[in-house]
Amino acid sequence: MDSAEFHAAVYHVVRRIPYQRVTSYGHIAKLIGMPNYSRLVGQALKFLSRDVEPPVPWQRVISSAGTISSRGPGTNGAQIQREALEAEGVEVVVGRTGEFRVDLARWGWFPAPGTVDIGLSLTPAGAPGTTDGAGVDVT
Repeated sequence: MDSAEFHAAVYHVVRRIPYQRVTSYGHIAKLIGMPNYSRLVGQALKFLSRDVEPPVPWQRVISSAGTISSRGPGTNGAQIQREALEAEGVEVVVGRTGEFRVDLARWGWFPAPGTVDIGLSLTPAGAPGTTDGAGVDVT
């Protein structure tokens, strides 16, 4: 999977996170078949254009610890993400060290790998089982 395919798969799966639910960077990586690439999921979302259509609900992806990832000193990205989640009705609390935290047991979305359409055919063109866009076998 090249970089463009990876980003497309990430955005496709993130669009499937239900309203008022969150999941982790690592779980998105598992769902697209790249379980060791959670940091790259974060990078894909970091460089997401605001103009992409249909919109990608980036705010629904948080750390596996249930915290909203800091964007570094002098940025307000975590606050923006908190506000976007709260606007959906997701409860965000302030943790002991000032981090924003979401209860994954209550708000988490963690479907089993293979149960979510990732939007890409990872089968090489011409391989057995290859289909066209309408699902017609073209081999």
